[in-house]
Amino acid sequence: MPNALAYLMLLIWPPVCALLCRRLPPERAIIWCILGGYLVLPPATGFDLPLVPEMNKISIPNICAFALAVFYLRRRVSLWPDGWPMRALVLLFVLGAVPTVLTNGDGIVFSLLGNTAPILFPTATLPGLGLRDLLSVVVGQLITLAPFFLGRSLLASERGLRELLLALAIGALVYSLPALVEIRLSPQINTWVYGFFQHDFEQMMRQGGFRPIVFLPHALWLAFFVMSAALAAIALSRGAADGQRLKFLFAAAYLLVVLVLCKSVASLLYAVALAPIMLLASSRLMVRLALVLALVAMIYPMLRNNGWIPTDAILAKAKSYSPERAQSLGFRFNNEEQLLDRADEKPLFGWGGWGRNLVRDAQTGEILTIPDGEWIIVFGTFGWVGYIAQMGLIGGPLFLLWWGMGRARAGPEPRGMPFVVGPMALLLAITMIDMLLNAILTPYTWLMAGAILGVCEARLRSEDPAEPAPAGPSRPRRRAVIGDMNAAVPSRRSAMGQRSHRS
Repeated sequence: MPNALAYLMLLIWPPVCALLCRRLPPERAIIWCILGGYLVLPPATGFDLPLVPEMNKISIPNICAFALAVFYLRRRVSLWPDGWPMRALVLLFVLGAVPTVLTNGDGIVFSLLGNTAPILFPTATLPGLGLRDLLSVVVGQLITLAPFFLGRSLLASERGLRELLLALAIGALVYSLPALVEIRLSPQINTWVYGFFQHDFEQMMRQGGFRPIVFLPHALWLAFFVMSAALAAIALSRGAADGQRLKFLFAAAYLLVVLVLCKSVASLLYAVALAPIMLLASSRLMVRLALVLALVAMIYPMLRNNGWIPTDAILAKAKSYSPERAQSLGFRFNNEEQLLDRADEKPLFGWGGWGRNLVRDAQTGEILTIPDGEWIIVFGTFGWVGYIAQMGLIGGPLFLLWWGMGRARAGPEPRGMPFVVGPMALLLAITMIDMLLNAILTPYTWLMAGAILGVCEARLRSEDPAEPAPAGPSRPRRRAVIGDMNAAVPSRRSAMGQRSHRS
């Protein structure tokens, strides 16, 4: 059970975010409001308020960053993408939850059959979804998208993308210190600080040692974060001066050593495969590879649902490498098959919340399956509508990026496109691949997706041919924007933020 400090940290994070916005440049402040909360706030802890989603380490930083960007930094944050496909996906992501709630109003009752007569004795019940859940779910979807809107509006520039990569590298370098402590002593820091352990301790033991977890939901999350930071450091080294280049390469090498100590096979394989590409490939090649990975991640559920994934061959290959890994992978595949059968009962809009998407014992209500991959969780909860909306919002910017590069003049680097967008696209794509295995989707992923979308939209707008001016006066096009009125009148705070930005 979380101690008082855990709840206190959640309460003081809004003032911490305000201090970050006062002391740091706007782009860096918004990034650290979200990334800092993800790294240091307590997991599996929150305030369960009526009519709204749980206020936890995800929702509190998202709300604070969005509110401070609009009302304190006076930044214009648009909620409406330029193209209709992305607009439709935003609407589908938010409003698609409405039919999910409306089609799951019935409760699920588990019962025992009597011995002498066909009498049912209720043992457990899962509640149906009502109007209160409708408001909570829709608000929760908007809170989830807050980093996406912030990334699109505030980080869609070469400076913003570099700040995203730099934050990954710095965050992992700092986080490596408590991680090394846990590798040596055992994962106990969350227990020491917040008074509880957030997961199954047995899963933190591998290869005769320990896997670090610190304040994240699972050791796999930490390993993936270290892998992403190592690749980010390699990418930053390519555009740095000679002295800075060596520092970034040294940081990347150090983080790769920490990654080996994290004992996560998947993240290590990602690093081995992508590090040479980050170091040597052109931005155009990175974007093409990112698009291929994103397409694989997006169509995997369709292939899996139709039995076109050779799971037996994959398990046999994994068994030749490590029987322990093969057993773990087989457990995942078995759970996926059961959860897919459950999801197929309501394929369009899903089962909604309260664990209704899980396979349970018909008599006791005991949970029999464990959902690991993000895709199967979303598919079971919101159906195909929710899955297409979420994967489309994350993978759509990669398609637009590839399409925009195809229109650009041939060359190693597309004209007008910053080089850092290639590494960012590759990091986003490998996150989508890992979402097939783990529920690894974080607010930082949404930040990256939004920033890439903003870069694509800005570039496409700059390439549009100039339209002839109308004969008479024209009215400006209305857009769904928050902060326009605030942005119209510069304030003392915004001026201070600009001076900090220039410094």
